[in-house]
Amino acid sequence: MTLRTLMACALLFGLGCAGNPSAPSYDGFARPQWVTIRGYGGDAMEPFITRDGRYLLFNNSNDPSVNTNLQYAERIDDLTFQYKGEITGTNSTSLDAVATMDRAGNFYFISTRSYATTLSTVYRARFSNGTVSGVELVDGISERRLGRVTFDVEVSPDGSTLYLSDGTFRGGSVPASADLAIAERQGTRFRRSERSGEILRNINTAALEYAASISSNGQELFFTRIRNMQPAIYRATRSNLDVPFEPAARISAIDGFAEAPSLSPDERSLYYHKRESGRFVIARVTRR
Repeated sequence: MTLRTLMACALLFGLGCAGNPSAPSYDGFARPQWVTIRGYGGDAMEPFITRDGRYLLFNNSNDPSVNTNLQYAERIDDLTFQYKGEITGTNSTSLDAVATMDRAGNFYFISTRSYATTLSTVYRARFSNGTVSGVELVDGISERRLGRVTFDVEVSPDGSTLYLSDGTFRGGSVPASADLAIAERQGTRFRRSERSGEILRNINTAALEYAASISSNGQELFFTRIRNMQPAIYRATRSNLDVPFEPAARISAIDGFAEAPSLSPDERSLYYHKRESGRFVIARVTRR
């Protein structure tokens, strides 16, 4: 398989159905609603609302037959956005996906464009009004092992922490393992945290964990977990930044094939993508 195919498989993770019904559930969200992107008719995946609430960032289908690119739309209201086009300066002929940004406009995304030579996939740039500048590889966070791919990234609102999703591939279409990891900013660089394993010890399991979204205080974590090819969105909390996250609970209001949670700027809503009638659309739930 090509690197691009591996990346698409990592993001899709198979033919999922409903979440694991035996997992503990969290009932703090309700009212699933569709998000409308006016002027756009394609697949919409990996949603991210910019910290000022102005833009919805997303990518089109990550199917290997499609040139996966980063897109954006401007907010009309919480459930309606006007499509503006591709994010200028980000896209290549390789897979470009999974946008995230801090409050200062530092923009991060995943691209396989240089994996064959760098074994790295996380890039950063500066975002302004739908255009990015200064695209560069984020050095120092790759594990630099062939077959090991960082396929998802989330930056904390203050820009100090990256939450990474790492997958190990051994020739199949689905990774043999996938877990979350943490990298911390040190000056202008990032380094993997020595406490990552401890902080995430109740999150990473024999199942596949990926696609994190973190609250502004760093104490509430959302992510996707797949067990027995069944994806679901989970929530975990911790009492302060010095202790591990507690075991996670599945968000009961989200059903079907749902992935890639992303908190709204006010943290009252959770956006995600869902497979519906053969295509991917964006939806949201709100806190009770």
